[in-house]
Amino acid sequence: MTRSIMDRRALFATGAAAALLAATGVSAASAPTRGGRLRMALSGAQRSDSWAQGDGLFMQVARQGLVFDTLTEIAADGTLRGELATDWEVSEGGRVWQFDLRQDVRFHDSRPMTAKDVAASLTLDGVVDVIDPHQIRITLNSAATDLPFTLSGPEHVIRPAHAPDAGIGTGLYSLRRFTPGQQVLAERVADHYKGPNIGWFDEVELVSIPSEPVRAQALAEYLVEAADLSDPQPLGGYDDIALLPSARGMTHAVSRGLAMPTRTGQHRPLDNLRAAERWWFA
Repeated sequence: MTRSIMDRRALFATGAAAALLAATGVSAASAPTRGGRLRMALSGAQRSDSWAQGDGLFMQVARQGLVFDTLTEIAADGTLRGELATDWEVSEGGRVWQFDLRQDVRFHDSRPMTAKDVAASLTLDGVVDVIDPHQIRITLNSAATDLPFTLSGPEHVIRPAHAPDAGIGTGLYSLRRFTPGQQVLAERVADHYKGPNIGWFDEVELVSIPSEPVRAQALAEYLVEAADLSDPQPLGGYDDIALLPSARGMTHAVSRGLAMPTRTGQHRPLDNLRAAERWWFA
């Protein structure tokens, strides 16, 4: 196989390096601290939501960077890194991909993650074959040179083959409570494979608030620390609330009691859906 056309030195970090890079841009005065419960008010939840279905923002945040992981991750600076994958190679002009998987990962029920789980999780225009317990081959029906970027999305989270719909993942937070269309409550995994330098909150709670004005009010009244919002007007007079990424192109707002890396991902709201693992309380 030939090496991917992407510059691996620029686009890839693993292990301890990935954990440290997650806090890139943090000044010494605002070093991350652990503790507390992050509360986010989100739109897009439905009573029909489950871990197998539901694509609104509420379930995207629940899956991405909270309960589940993906093979790859888009960092805040836009570069691509491995998450459950440690390396990958491409051949046949982008049609055949081979991914090497981490060997130190367990699901929240303590079962090890293997290539069988990855193969069972991925739904692609092609075939996913298990080569060995920690290696898969993806043969696409048509070439896709951007496949590693595609696999970083919340629709490609990796689930356990033995319980794909149970809300059991490999993410930094394990599920404590799930009420479809209403609430997700998760707590930090004590001995996670990513180590202690990422995932600063003890708990994360997602609450569904369909109305944007009500989400803004919940943030203004300190009932939550973050909310997805597009209209800056209701919060314009609150100095203790930040409108992100800017008032003109706002996708979410947060309490200034939260701290985060100076660069946050803008591909999707809430730091590319990964606020739970990247932010902390100041």
